[in-house]
Amino acid sequence: MAFFTMAALVFSTFNIYKSNNTSRQIANNDLPVMSALIELRTSLLAQEGFAGRYAILHDPAFIELFRQRESEALHNLAVLERSGAQQDAIHLKQLYLSYQGASAKLFSGTPASEIGLRRSARQLLDAVDATYIKRKAILHAVLAKANEQQKATIWWTVAISLTGFLLAIGVAPFVTYRIFGAIRKLQSATHRIAAGDFDYDPQIPLGDEISDLARDFTKMAARLKVLEQMSLDASPLTRLPGNFAIERELEERLKSGASFAFCYADLGNFKPFGDHYGYAKGSELLRLTGDLIQAAVKAQAGGAGFVGHVGGDDFVMVVPTDRVKPVCETVIANFSAEVVKHYSQQDLKAGGIEGCDRYGVQRFFPVVTISIAAIICGRDQFSSAVDIARAAAKVKDSAKETPGSNYLVGTPGDAA
Repeated sequence: MAFFTMAALVFSTFNIYKSNNTSRQIANNDLPVMSALIELRTSLLAQEGFAGRYAILHDPAFIELFRQRESEALHNLAVLERSGAQQDAIHLKQLYLSYQGASAKLFSGTPASEIGLRRSARQLLDAVDATYIKRKAILHAVLAKANEQQKATIWWTVAISLTGFLLAIGVAPFVTYRIFGAIRKLQSATHRIAAGDFDYDPQIPLGDEISDLARDFTKMAARLKVLEQMSLDASPLTRLPGNFAIERELEERLKSGASFAFCYADLGNFKPFGDHYGYAKGSELLRLTGDLIQAAVKAQAGGAGFVGHVGGDDFVMVVPTDRVKPVCETVIANFSAEVVKHYSQQDLKAGGIEGCDRYGVQRFFPVVTISIAAIICGRDQFSSAVDIARAAAKVKDSAKETPGSNYLVGTPGDAA
C-alpha cells in the first residue's frame, strides 16, 4: 500500500510541478506581452487621432500630444522585447519607424502626406492585432498542452492507485478520489479560464500541491480580469484609473477598516479656458493636471497613495490621513506655478479671459484654479464608495466658495 501510494503521489506531484511551471510561464511572459499589445494599440489610436486633428486644424499643440503618446508606444515595444516576443517586437518596431517617418512628413507640411500616414497607421494596427491574435493562440496552445498533460496524469495516477487498491482496498479509494477530484477540478478551471471566465473558482481544498497550483491559476485569472477592466476603464487622455478602479479602491479600503483620506480635486474656470484656447490646450492642461497630482501623491504618500480620473476636470486622490496637508499643498503649489504658462501674456496681465458662462452671459473669468475637498474616511463613518463621493461633493462646494486655489479638509459630520 505504501509503495504504490507513494508512486502515485510522486508521479502526480511531478506532473503538477510541470503544470505549475507552465502557469508561471504564462504569468511572467504571456500576460506582459498581451498587456503591452493592448496598451500599444491604445497609444497608436490616440496618436492617429492627434495626427488627424493636426491635419485639419494645423495646431502645433497636437504635435506635442502626438509625441507624448509616441513615448508610450516605444515603451510598450521595449516591454515586448524583454518578455520573450523579440521577433514580433522587431517587426512592429520596423512598422512603427515607418509610421514615425510618415508622421514627420505630415507635421513638416509635405503634400499628400496624410494618405501615407493613414496607410502606415493601418498597416501598424493590423500588425498589432495580428500579433495579439497570434499570442492569444499561443496561450491557448499552451493551455491545451497542459490539459493533455493533466489528462495523462489523471489516468496514470488512477492506474497506479488501483494497483495499490488491490493491496489495501480500504485506503486506495480515498487517495484516488482525492487526487482525481482535485485534478478534474483543475482541468475544468483551465477550460473556464481559457474561455474568459476569470471569476471561476475551482474550490480545491488547501493543503497539497494541487491547491497551490489552483491558487496560481486563480491569481492568474484575477490578474487577467483586472488588466481587461483597467484597459477598458482607464482615461485615454491621462491614463489614470477610471470610475471602476476608483470604486474598487475605496471598497477595499473600507473593508480593511483603517482610516484614510479621500480627496476630490476640481478645476475652476476650466470650461471658459477650453472655449478660449481650444480643445488641444484644454486636453493638454487636463493631462498635465493628472501628471502633477500623480507626482505629488507619489512624492508625499509613496505606495500608500492612489490617483484616479473621474472624467473631465475631476480627479480623486486616496492617501493616508496624515499626508492630506502635504499632498494638497504640493498639488496646489505645483498647479499654480504651471497653469500660468498656458495663458498668453496679454491674458495674464488682465488676470484672466473674457467668455460666456453656462447661461450664455458674457463675463470675466480669472485664471484656472484647483479646489480640493478632503474627507477623512473609515468603515465606521461610511458604508460604501457612493456615500464617500456624496460627502466629498458637499465639501467641494464649500471649498469652491473661497476664491483661488485652495483645499478644505472635512469630516463626515461636516459633509452632513
